[in-house]
Amino acid sequence: MEKARRNKLAIFIFMLPAVLLFSLIIILPIFMSSYYSLLNWDGMTKGTFVGLKNYMELFTSKSVNFPRAVSNAILLAALSTFIQLPIALFLALVLARGVKWEKTFVSIYFIPVLMSTTVIGQLWLKIYNPDYGLVNVLLRSIGLEHLQRVWLGDKKTALIAVFIPLLWQYIGYHMLLMYAGIKSMSPELREAAKIDGATEAGIDWYITIPLLKPVIRTCVIFAVTGSLKAFDLIYILTNGGPAHASEVPSTLLVSMIIGRNRYGFGSAIAVSIIFLCFFFAIVIRKLFKTEEVV
Repeated sequence: MEKARRNKLAIFIFMLPAVLLFSLIIILPIFMSSYYSLLNWDGMTKGTFVGLKNYMELFTSKSVNFPRAVSNAILLAALSTFIQLPIALFLALVLARGVKWEKTFVSIYFIPVLMSTTVIGQLWLKIYNPDYGLVNVLLRSIGLEHLQRVWLGDKKTALIAVFIPLLWQYIGYHMLLMYAGIKSMSPELREAAKIDGATEAGIDWYITIPLLKPVIRTCVIFAVTGSLKAFDLIYILTNGGPAHASEVPSTLLVSMIIGRNRYGFGSAIAVSIIFLCFFFAIVIRKLFKTEEVV
């Protein structure tokens, strides 16, 4: 009994700094934002309590168009789930088989994750440049001049042009998580399946992917919640333009707080983003029910 008490005390002491840090960085700001979202506040003078008026304006004001920003973020989440993650899974499966220069390829695919988002943004600004950008130059070189666009300045193409770099940047991140998950599996399972005559594709489909389900679930949660709070690369490339075509909740939040000094309204957007992230995380966990392995 005495030993159990000492163990509990040691656990409490070691966890206390992490809990305090988590509370100060995550929990406290959420409560503060929730309070500010109930105010009409410019960030400097004393705020006026307005209740849920900011939230009502979010979904009724045509000038703000918050529903469109959310729909853009959900579209990015869908693209991340159904395009980015399958590519990452395919790369992880291929590399985990032990191809030549396996570690080199893993490092190469992970490089975009390590790069600064500002650097990546500047790189893709050059790629999309209407005069000398790689995309338009390539189209001209193969005789498809009629397909050339001002990719980031056209309302029809700005959204997908912004999403492509986002998808490209984090393929390596999810690939590494899945690759590590596959490598942690017992090689005896694959060897036994091969002895029974299973093909590589069959082993991947019936053995590897089902065992990888918890990792895939985590990747889906990261991909969806990351899409809902995406900001930096979109801000660098278009700042939500043109005419709000590539607007997402985070860019709208910044434009309200920095551009219009509407800190209360911006806090309402922040709380909405938090709610959406928690909601989708819970839904995904429900969809990916896995049995506990004893």
